[in-house]
Amino acid sequence: MNVDVVGLVESLAEEATRANERRMLVLAGDRERGYDALESILDTLPVGITETTLVGPDDRFRCEQIPQVNAGDLLGTTRDVIAIDAHEELQPNALGKVVGAVDGGGLLVVLTPPLEAWPDRRDGFDASLAVPPFELDDVTGRFRRRLVETLREHRGIAILDLDTDQIEADGLTDSAPRLSPKTPTPPPDHRFPAAAYEACLTADQIDAVAAFESLLDSDRAVVLEADRGRGKSSAAGLAAGAFAIDGEDVLVTAPAARNAAELFNRAGELCKRLEGDTAIVEPRRIETATGGSIGFREPPDAIADLESADVVVVDEAAALPVATLESLLTADRVAFATTIHGYEGAGRGFSVRFRDRLIESDHAVTDCTLVEPIRYAAGDPIEVWAFRALLLDARPPVEPLVDAATPESVDYRRLEAAEALADERLLREAFGLLVLAHYRTEPNDLARLLDAPNLEARALTHDGHVVSVALLAREGNLSAETRAMMYEGGRVRGNMLPDILTSQLRDEAAGEPAGLRVVRIATHHAARSQGLGSRLLERVREEFTDSFDNTASTDSAGRDRGEGGDDATIDWLGTGFGATPGLLEFWRENGYRTVHVSTTRNDASGEYSALMLAPTSDAGRALHDRHADWFAARFAALCSDALDDLEPDIARAVLRSVDADAGPPLVLTDHEWRVVAGAAYGPGLFDVDPGPFRDLVVRYFVDDPATVDLADREERLLVSRVLQGRDAETIAERLEYHSSGQCMRALGDAFRPLVDRYGTDAALEVRKRFNDG
Repeated sequence: MNVDVVGLVESLAEEATRANERRMLVLAGDRERGYDALESILDTLPVGITETTLVGPDDRFRCEQIPQVNAGDLLGTTRDVIAIDAHEELQPNALGKVVGAVDGGGLLVVLTPPLEAWPDRRDGFDASLAVPPFELDDVTGRFRRRLVETLREHRGIAILDLDTDQIEADGLTDSAPRLSPKTPTPPPDHRFPAAAYEACLTADQIDAVAAFESLLDSDRAVVLEADRGRGKSSAAGLAAGAFAIDGEDVLVTAPAARNAAELFNRAGELCKRLEGDTAIVEPRRIETATGGSIGFREPPDAIADLESADVVVVDEAAALPVATLESLLTADRVAFATTIHGYEGAGRGFSVRFRDRLIESDHAVTDCTLVEPIRYAAGDPIEVWAFRALLLDARPPVEPLVDAATPESVDYRRLEAAEALADERLLREAFGLLVLAHYRTEPNDLARLLDAPNLEARALTHDGHVVSVALLAREGNLSAETRAMMYEGGRVRGNMLPDILTSQLRDEAAGEPAGLRVVRIATHHAARSQGLGSRLLERVREEFTDSFDNTASTDSAGRDRGEGGDDATIDWLGTGFGATPGLLEFWRENGYRTVHVSTTRNDASGEYSALMLAPTSDAGRALHDRHADWFAARFAALCSDALDDLEPDIARAVLRSVDADAGPPLVLTDHEWRVVAGAAYGPGLFDVDPGPFRDLVVRYFVDDPATVDLADREERLLVSRVLQGRDAETIAERLEYHSSGQCMRALGDAFRPLVDRYGTDAALEVRKRFNDG
């Protein structure tokens, strides 16, 4: 190699060190030549083996090596040099995590194919986007085309063309040297130990730790927000350690234990400094000599243990659903730490969606935002590049541009990936709204939006700005061979609804109709409650219903069976989400009906998932009808087994979102009606034969008859006692009945209007007998 790679790297490293910034080097071209150049670089730089990581498929050097799929292991750590091999594949999530782990003065090396040809090559990540019935050739290379453009446009990125021995860009920015920051000092009259503040590295961290002091008083909440690398988790850890030293029990929760690792590290260091070996420090548990403790629990377990904790700290709160955060907010003293633009969740979504609940709570809220980076200087060019390349800072339009939007003022439009690629503002607005829609929107999702052949996007725009957006995934339309493989236990990527209906519910034909699943839908927070989300779903349905009506017949069912193209018939619209009463009602009002509820809770959200369908053809109607029938028939049994802890309000909403014609007709024998009516109007007992009571309750909720007007508490009683079989004592306490006896009498009273509405002559005779008596 004729080009002076060593000299280039030495210049990059010297400038990065002087400015306390990072630099990037792209080795584009032949893979083996790239590794030869990388070996020379590692031999040249004065960096220890333990400070170097190779992210790729091969263990080529003596340094740490991890595959891209395990790049998350680098979160919360730092390295002086990280090299990522992007020849066989480039996972956007891995790239984002790797960038965040490079320390100030460090170097990120990226090995790529020739940049001109790279977007047109298909790699391992592309293969994951080719979900059946699509093939690898259907995947585009728009994400990498945009990535290459950003590499060439941004400061601090050197590009070496290995095939021509040319330095395309030297990556030097002529940055001025950084002044050494002043040593931060504790605030006056601080209540935490001075050691907690002496461990802080920036003034922002001092302010963050001080904010936690508000939790020394009751009915307080702290919200700590920061970009990655600002020391947010460290500040939370120092505060947790201070509470534990004071003898208090701190409960820590996060989406996963690794998200709280830095918190425990800093808390442990503080406790060891103040108590020495008397402090017991373990990865997920710390105990102090004063009787205090810090312990980690998964979110569902943390919610159950809130009463045992003095202080609750939620790290990476943005990665948890609002419903989980609301449950954690019932703690008397609670802190929420969250990443604004990161890979653990979308902080903007946290601030928009959870803020209202926080304000409405009884807590006095203290806010703190960390801006100053710890690992590298502010304005670091590699952070600036990563934010743009991966849209980590994508956000919807500012409020004044869309706050006047109404269903009458908006335009419906397709968001073509090629169009979004050419229009940075459009792409950022649309992706920014999608970030708000889901607590785990990731860089991989940007690549899917731009390249995946099964995904489409639709939007409502107000004066040209995106105010509502839906991400849609084509599913189904699977071959007989694929359906059989799925039925026999195989998994098919990108077909969530057909997969569940086939593999779990044993319907081999479920993957034959073609569907369109609403993966995510979001409306700008400034224009919510205006009906825009419903308007968008209405327009989506109109578009694809019209497509069905106008499609020429090519098979026995009169449907075009072209696999995956824009003209392919859509037999159903569907969705799946963490079930809450509000969401179930929203989708029900928009014509979707529940056909399944998962039998396990989502590990991150703690919620049961609901699957809903809206047929758009005869084939879709047949699919919906049989699954709605099966679901209505099995729901009562599920409630006394896998769903025995389902919240009664969710159970009510689930059944009301089932098609009214679903399920077996209510057929009770005369004897069964006498048992039910006897418990409602006479001295009969529910406990002697719960079966007919369950059938009646399910039918009532599915029908939702206008002639029956039960109070919310009565309906919760029906779910808790009749469907879930909870004991009367527990129900009486939860629903605030004076005694279990009053609870059971209320149950009989709740059945009276149901007997009046559904009862046969046998039931009505019992009613007449006891009413007349």
